[in-house]
Amino acid sequence: MRIGIIGAGQMAQALGGGWAEAGHEIVIGARSRAAADGLAASIGHGARAGDIVDAAEFGDVVLLALPVSALDEVLGAVGEKLVGRTVIDCTNAFMPDEAAPAGATAFVLAEDAVAERVAATAPGAHVVKAFNVCAAEVWASDAREFEGRRLGVPICGDDPTAVRQVAELAEDLNLQPVSSGGLHRAKYLEATSVFTVGLWFSGQDARAVFPPLDAAFAVED
Repeated sequence: MRIGIIGAGQMAQALGGGWAEAGHEIVIGARSRAAADGLAASIGHGARAGDIVDAAEFGDVVLLALPVSALDEVLGAVGEKLVGRTVIDCTNAFMPDEAAPAGATAFVLAEDAVAERVAATAPGAHVVKAFNVCAAEVWASDAREFEGRRLGVPICGDDPTAVRQVAELAEDLNLQPVSSGGLHRAKYLEATSVFTVGLWFSGQDARAVFPPLDAAFAVED
């Protein structure tokens, strides 16, 4: 698969590196060409560097791996290039740390529905929310199974073909894709991320909050 990655940070490194190793063609686009060059060299496996337009035009799938604060500028420059393409939004609009004076458990979002804004700003793109719940270090790790269960990637999107593409990319990282509904549900993934990250940073085990499916005992009212 041809994958364009816009961004040159840790998430671009973790996901792009895994996909390149799995045999996908990768073009890294960043506002800093030096940063794109450096990341492409680090990833290897034939990954190439360019600018953000190069990445948008190259990818059958385009990953937005950049700060939420940069979305307007980037989408303004490449939005038309994304028409008909699958666009993965892995961002979270975390407020700066100083916005949580009560500590990590007071983490909040600066914006409630980033994925929906991406879709509205780039009409014609098939936006899929995925890879936002865990930190880049988790995706970069070789650890994929915990307590006998493969780590899952919740996926929200409206276009079935785009959702299948992203599910395949999750599988290529040895992750378990978890179909989680349409893009209107992506806001709940973003809220889940800020909630669980706050717990993790405060030393709480977020995993202990959720029993496995066979112990959930959910019964219709």
